[in-house]
Amino acid sequence: MAAAARFFIRGANSKLSITGAVTGAHSSFRATLLKLSPSCSSRAKTQRRHAAHFTYQPDPVPTQYGPTQKMNLFQSITSALDNTLASDPTAVIFGEDVAFGGVFRCTVGLRDKYGKDRVFNTPLCEQGIVGFGIGVAAAGATAIAEIQFADYIFPAFDQIVNEAAKYRYRSGNMYDCGKLTIRAPWGCVGHGSLYHSQSPEAFFAHCPGLKIVIPRGPVQAKGLLLSCIADENPCIFFEPKILYRAAVEQVPVEAYTIPLTQAEVLQEGSDVTLVAWGTQIHVLREVANMAQEKLGVSCEVIDLQSILPWDIETVCKSVVKTGRLVISHEAPVTGGFAAEISSTVQEECFLNLEAPITRVCGYDTPFPHIFEPFYIPDKWKCFDAIKKMINY
Repeated sequence: MAAAARFFIRGANSKLSITGAVTGAHSSFRATLLKLSPSCSSRAKTQRRHAAHFTYQPDPVPTQYGPTQKMNLFQSITSALDNTLASDPTAVIFGEDVAFGGVFRCTVGLRDKYGKDRVFNTPLCEQGIVGFGIGVAAAGATAIAEIQFADYIFPAFDQIVNEAAKYRYRSGNMYDCGKLTIRAPWGCVGHGSLYHSQSPEAFFAHCPGLKIVIPRGPVQAKGLLLSCIADENPCIFFEPKILYRAAVEQVPVEAYTIPLTQAEVLQEGSDVTLVAWGTQIHVLREVANMAQEKLGVSCEVIDLQSILPWDIETVCKSVVKTGRLVISHEAPVTGGFAAEISSTVQEECFLNLEAPITRVCGYDTPFPHIFEPFYIPDKWKCFDAIKKMINY
């Protein structure tokens, strides 16, 4: 794989074969590819490849949960896990390298505080991690499993879909593994390429028996994770890895919960409904401001938060009001969860629609590396979607 990557880069640098095939209307795209080619300066290349496609917008300081402390997203995750281990003597945390703090430092200090029997490393085997978690939860303990990257959750797919999700159903509710929570870093990070940038939530949204949750920031992350841990169904909690350090908010120190399966209207609007989850929420917040300033268009921004089950009522109520819907996510467009939302809204709100529902998503290719800026659904792509929708 590395050799192939080197060959591709050298080929692009010496012959520019990929750009040579682009002609006519795509000449501007060719020029952009040339700018991003390895022949450009290393400083400029680094700036482009690692520049965020969004501006993080923190939530207001919550006042209903007691004293707060400044935390980034990974620290809010650590705080939630700390609260759980302190209050639930059966709770255990396990995964690859979690005893050392984990790749993103989400479990740092917990082994020293609670002991190696409650926070421990596992072999590098995702199927084994989830299988072990199912057994722990079925025995009545609280199991919190970490998959080091969401991209590597697929070896555990059978355990999650055919075992965890169906355990309650196959036993007629005599047994369950509802105390299982699976955490995984999720989404693009700016330079993760094929195996560290994927958004696999749609794969699991097809499976009854699971709950899938994706937070947009530290306050939501802690409250939603604690809700997942307390929920009586197996939950998958995807954590936007690009926000681990970029997202900073005042987060309540004590434990608190945020309702699952409930979307949140972050901004009221009257002309277009914008729906997303995780990192894309911050893209759409910026787009909503652009649309108001440049087009005089009022956008309603909704954070879905829970992917399965999702809040149909809140989304449809908004679309009935605005008549237009834009959905954005980083995953490929075909079979992405935006397709499910689009289908449901079309069925429920057809007579209220003023324009076709629009999806602004990734492309039907593996996540690229040097061409990430073209893949990510950024504010300009979303803004163009709004312009076309308003003029439809």
